[in-house]
Amino acid sequence: MKYVIGVDLGTSAVKILLVDQQGNVAHEVSKSYPLIQEKTGYSEQEPEVWVDQTAAGLSDLLQETGISPEEVEGISFSGQMHGLVLLDEKNRVLRPAILWNDTRTTEQCKSIYRQVGEEKLLSLTKNPALEGFTLPKLLWVKQNEPDIYQRAHKFVLPKDYLRYKMTGELHMEYSDAAGTLLLNISEKQWSPEICEAVGIDVDLCPPLVESHAEIGTITEDFAERTGMHAATRVFAGGADNACGAIGSGILEDGKTLCSIGTSGVVLSYEQGPEKDFKGKVHYFNHGAENAYYTMGVTLSAGYSLSWFKEVFASDEDFDDLLADVGSVPVGANGLLFTPYLTGERTPHADAAIRGSFIGMGSSHQRSDFVRAVMEGITFSLNESIDIFRQSGKQIDTIVSIGGGAKNEVWLQMQADIFDAKIVKLSSEQGPGMGAAMLAAYGCGWFDSLADCADHFLKEAASYEPNQENVQQYRELFLLYKSIYKHTADINHELMRYRK
Repeated sequence: MKYVIGVDLGTSAVKILLVDQQGNVAHEVSKSYPLIQEKTGYSEQEPEVWVDQTAAGLSDLLQETGISPEEVEGISFSGQMHGLVLLDEKNRVLRPAILWNDTRTTEQCKSIYRQVGEEKLLSLTKNPALEGFTLPKLLWVKQNEPDIYQRAHKFVLPKDYLRYKMTGELHMEYSDAAGTLLLNISEKQWSPEICEAVGIDVDLCPPLVESHAEIGTITEDFAERTGMHAATRVFAGGADNACGAIGSGILEDGKTLCSIGTSGVVLSYEQGPEKDFKGKVHYFNHGAENAYYTMGVTLSAGYSLSWFKEVFASDEDFDDLLADVGSVPVGANGLLFTPYLTGERTPHADAAIRGSFIGMGSSHQRSDFVRAVMEGITFSLNESIDIFRQSGKQIDTIVSIGGGAKNEVWLQMQADIFDAKIVKLSSEQGPGMGAAMLAAYGCGWFDSLADCADHFLKEAASYEPNQENVQQYRELFLLYKSIYKHTADINHELMRYRK
């Protein structure tokens, strides 16, 4: 039997999937790691922890399955986007990685607009200057840690560093490069114009490759450390959202994805880079060759529900927490929640905004709050769908993955709020499956990623919108959208009281 491995390097854990030639997940292993959050808005991780936990996970996978290492033909990666890993001339890590959900770089974003120009930035990168992207982080280090910046030889993103430690080869692929604000996404090359404008040496940028490109094989040292076979073929991989799209079959026009993890995304396939959303949503290179995708982001999607559980139900599991949600009516008995716990991305690029419960009364029970959180997350994602529809995109079927696909009430809620058919896959593995599919395609198992998707992905269930609920949610959505403008100034004033 032949297998491929998909490694999904997430924000809180690395998830490793062993996938056979029929697309079955033969085994999976997850290894967690901590965040470093020294100040409000700061979010960092030690890159070596990614390597250590991935190595431990691969070792466990081989031991627990008992398969021969030679049966694993290829391995590829999905990775958290935007994180800055700075390396010296010997490719040693210079400081902890600054992650995608770090929001310290507001001043650097303003300086990018001053130096590059907002219209020019959008024309080259198709994205606005936001705190989560990589370039503002690079400029923050340049300004605040000049000694470290002077020693920097290359920057990479999280999965690229992991892949380097496994192969000894340093690259970045287009889907992750598109999230740096340094890539001309139409021409698929680093932008000397942006680098010159902000005072960044273009040589800091690593060589670019396609997501399915074969980078090399596992080094003897890493093979000895994990039990993997040194001849295992290693492929570049993709950004987590690009891999989530691949792993959900979003590989042609008309296909849309809703993924609810720590953050949440709504992602829709685009054939080319020609459309102009004026920076309202993200526009990135796909993991599929010469394709693109547009994407809206909710920074604290699943995280909002995890936060609520940890604060108010830390001794319970999620099944218990969600047990009574189905008995709560649409609108959570007049309670609205905005999931702005760490700021917001789409459509409000605002690092200072924070979440709200609106309409709290003494009659509300915990189950009302839980439903309000779930509805608030879904309303936030619907703001991205609303932008897509206003631009002329037809969205009638959405594949749902992540935490939002694990609960039937939430799946029906998505159908009602999005006013679209929601599809749940039989094996919902998202980015990890997308990474495995890139390895399978790279190994020559299939002629295309679309052919791989036809073999690997199966529909398990679908949920049609309830038109009575759709109408109620349309009215509630208008109220939800009004909360931001009424609370933004208050939250900005409260910034000075936050630790």
